[in-house]
Amino acid sequence: MGGIYYFVSGDEIGTTALVMTGGLAFLVAFYVLYTNKRLDGLPEDRANAEIDEADPEYGFYSPHSWWPLPVGFAAMLIALGFIFGAWLVVLGVSVLMIAVIGWLFEYYRGAFAR
Repeated sequence: MGGIYYFVSGDEIGTTALVMTGGLAFLVAFYVLYTNKRLDGLPEDRANAEIDEADPEYGFYSPHSWWPLPVGFAAMLIALGFIFGAWLVVLGVSVLMIAVIGWLFEYYRGAFAR
C-alpha cells in the first residue's frame, strides 16, 4: 500500500508512515499467531465444553474502589503541568504518590481490611 501511495502522491513522509504502520501491524500479527500455536485451546473456545472444565479462579477484582479516580486526577494534573507550569507537575506527582499508596494499601486498613 505504501508503494501505491508513493506512486500516486509522491509524498515521502506519508509513505514512510504507511510502511512503518504496516511493519508494526506485521509484528503484532506475528506475535498473536506464534503465541496461538503454543497454547492449548481453552474450554471457552469449544462449543461442547462443560461449565466445570473452566478455571474456577479468575482473580480478585475490587468492585468498590474509589482510588482510580484520584490516580486519574493526578495524571491529568501532571499532563496539564507539562502545558502550564512545573508547579502543577509537582502537585500532580504528589497527589499521584498519595493515590497510589492509598490504592495499594486499601485492603489493609478500614472497613475492607483482610
